[in-house]
Amino acid sequence: MTKLKVGWHREHFLSPLLQFASQDKNETFELVECPGGTGEMQVKLKSGEIDLCIALTDALIAGIANGQTSYKLVGRYIASPLRWAIITGKESKYNSVDDLKGTTFGISRLGSGSQVMASVLSLNQGWTENEQPKFKVNGQFKPLRDSVNSGETSVFLWEWFTTKPYVDSGEVRFIGSVYTPWPCWHIAASPTASSEIIKKFLSSLQPYVQHFNSAEAREKEDINFVHSYFGHDEDDVKEWLKSVKWEDQLLEVKEDVVRETLRVLAQAGVVKPETETLDISTFVNTDVASIV
Repeated sequence: MTKLKVGWHREHFLSPLLQFASQDKNETFELVECPGGTGEMQVKLKSGEIDLCIALTDALIAGIANGQTSYKLVGRYIASPLRWAIITGKESKYNSVDDLKGTTFGISRLGSGSQVMASVLSLNQGWTENEQPKFKVNGQFKPLRDSVNSGETSVFLWEWFTTKPYVDSGEVRFIGSVYTPWPCWHIAASPTASSEIIKKFLSSLQPYVQHFNSAEAREKEDINFVHSYFGHDEDDVKEWLKSVKWEDQLLEVKEDVVRETLRVLAQAGVVKPETETLDISTFVNTDVASIV
């Protein structure tokens, strides 16, 4: 393997990766879009369709804790939490989080961030066993939006600013939000991918991340890029940039982040409690990333 296959989801958080790709011109890596988000990336890592991905921390860690061996963490990416919107249909009967007890949530895939965060929401709300959400797999973002409007599901959870244009257009409604209790994005790779190639890729990506994260770039350059590439309203981009911080050092994984994520996931019933004590090497490829 000489060219890395990198899975990504069409999210503004991946802007530094897209800027790197525009300079690389497909010479050392190729982007493989995964519209189904982290769950689809996990499937593609297992099938060998991608070698590496930048994806949601919780879903990646939950996958490993629940027995997936097709990837390990190789780095960190976003230092701040993710704001998940709670989204319902434009004419649905649901108007508050309390209305959602025992209803059917739309999710992209089993084990996806949309499912994990529904469980975290349930934990935060203190819902009883009978009040727990049921799940309906709908796949990608468009079928999820369709499902809340048809009444097939009550709500689904998705990143706030990605969904906001559809709220502004009147297609769906926000009825709340929930924040991850962990830094929201990490980097994972197949254990069969070359450690040296992964390290070279992440070392080359790091300057793009650091520049995008800089105060200078946030003033105008970042706003212009996200507006131009993703079509988000400039005021929304400015608001989003106030809430997000990228990691300066990609080739590291914090053990306390892994442990705390496992603790909350166990409380939410997403992983078994005994996974909290698994050796950190179960989760991190130490040939690539330093544990700090």
